[in-house]
Amino acid sequence: MRTTLRTTGVAVRAMLVFTVVLGVGYMLLITAIGQVALPFAANGSLIRSADDQVVGSQLIGQSFQDADGTALPQYFQSRPSAAGYDSSASTGSNLGPENSDLIASIQEHQAAFDDLNGAGTIPADAVTASGSGLDPDISVANAERQVARVAEARGIPASEVSTLVAEHTLPRDLGYLGDPRVNVVELNRALDAR
Repeated sequence: MRTTLRTTGVAVRAMLVFTVVLGVGYMLLITAIGQVALPFAANGSLIRSADDQVVGSQLIGQSFQDADGTALPQYFQSRPSAAGYDSSASTGSNLGPENSDLIASIQEHQAAFDDLNGAGTIPADAVTASGSGLDPDISVANAERQVARVAEARGIPASEVSTLVAEHTLPRDLGYLGDPRVNVVELNRALDAR
């Protein structure tokens, strides 16, 4: 009986020590390293306005629509979001390619894209949501299809808007992973700042 109590006491003390060391100490250590080594990334890659107000994140897509859900023509439009651009509800649709809801959603996005940008080739990322539902990037082809509309809505030359798209095109990760892409939030902020 005495051995069992002693063993139980040692086990409880070890559990408490390891809970503090690994559960609290490790978390504080990793947080401190992140704040020192990569503070921008560790704090959510927040985008701030000139008066230091948070206006978004480089990692989370935003809606550029009015209160009625109509796309604002002077802004590049983000990829559709299965989460409604709500970062606390990150989710994909999980619908298969033969699902009638997915097909209807794609057809709806195709019609909206054509209405906004004119008929033409529609990039896949303009009509389908990303896996997280919050992708802040669009393909270069998607951005290029929106250039004429944005230029007309802002009353500026399309060549100037194309230059901004080129300046905000991000290369493949590590030089070979994925495709070049454009961060819509950053591009729209650059348009507003010009």
